[in-house]
Amino acid sequence: MAVIGLSILSVQLWGSKSEEFDLPKIQIASDTQTIANISRVNKIPLVVILTALKIDSANAEITNLVALNLTAGEVETKITKSLITYYEHQSKNWLKIFLKFLLWGLLLPIPVVLIARRKLTPGRRQFVYLTSIVTFGIILGSDPSPMGTVKDAVFLMTAHQTIFWPRIIALGFFLLTVVMSTKLICSWGCQFGTLQDLLFRLGRNKKDRKGIVRQFKPSFWLSNSIRVVFFLASMLVGLAWSLDIVGLIDPFRVYKPLVLGVGGALFLAVVLVASLFVYRPWCHFACPFGLISWLFEKLAIFRIRVDYGKCDACQACNSACPSTVMDAILKQNRVLPDCFGCGVCVESCPTNAVSLTLSRRQTGHYTDALQTLQIKRETLKNKRAK
Repeated sequence: MAVIGLSILSVQLWGSKSEEFDLPKIQIASDTQTIANISRVNKIPLVVILTALKIDSANAEITNLVALNLTAGEVETKITKSLITYYEHQSKNWLKIFLKFLLWGLLLPIPVVLIARRKLTPGRRQFVYLTSIVTFGIILGSDPSPMGTVKDAVFLMTAHQTIFWPRIIALGFFLLTVVMSTKLICSWGCQFGTLQDLLFRLGRNKKDRKGIVRQFKPSFWLSNSIRVVFFLASMLVGLAWSLDIVGLIDPFRVYKPLVLGVGGALFLAVVLVASLFVYRPWCHFACPFGLISWLFEKLAIFRIRVDYGKCDACQACNSACPSTVMDAILKQNRVLPDCFGCGVCVESCPTNAVSLTLSRRQTGHYTDALQTLQIKRETLKNKRAK
């Protein structure tokens, strides 16, 4: 409730620009109708039509469709695409967007450095999550977000065959952070991802090792299959009916609550409650950027590594990990679940065998650690027998 209340106040202070718009039905009377007249009749800014048809404003009063060698249908399509781009530009608060990306660039490296130096304590982790929620969510709003870049790019392409280049550039930035360090933007910069993560940590003990309420680790194959199906369904629905189904339940609107519908509010409540029991349910089961970044995190420069020469197979890291990824990392599975680089595995390892470090080929295997553990147990047993 605090997030919703403060978000309403923040929206009022910044001033709200509507992100929703209805495309008008463009009316063209005849092939001899001038471009300027099309603009006046349809109440569309002339600059939109000039951009769409690539003509000079000086010729708007005399140029018609015959001169352009275009049919009415072709002109309507071009104007509609240009109009979508125009509305997208008009709906953005570019100052907020600039500040958001600037702060992402400044703040995202901090938790990575703390984990690498083994100085990210449970208290500091929660403080970083809270800072992200307040900064990138409450103060700077729901948009842009990693999820929004993929959602809107896919919807505009499938429904309107249009590319909004600022979204593509933002997506490139987010994917670059994923390549820099495993899911970096999701881990520490995503305003809704960090909200889910903080809620999950509230159900953990003081050392952030296990839940004080029963917490579950769903199978990665189950969660990822649902996520893939949801992503494909959103594309097909956008293509067939020009409908943004992700937008209907967009949980990032927790930071813009006045536009939450009843269905969206109910869905948001379910996700937030589920976050107490399942680690980042939206990220694992539905987020389109979560799916894309899962593919790109395989290229991450900094990622979780295990030194099997130090590992004693105690499973402390696996027990502390909020998902199934640490088990897969230990066993060096070819397909790894999403790793959100929270660093719990690093701080929970008693032998410092787990670290967030530069990606490099590992030597040894978890079976080596198991064999070492067995030898230690046999040695201890023999000593006690003597």
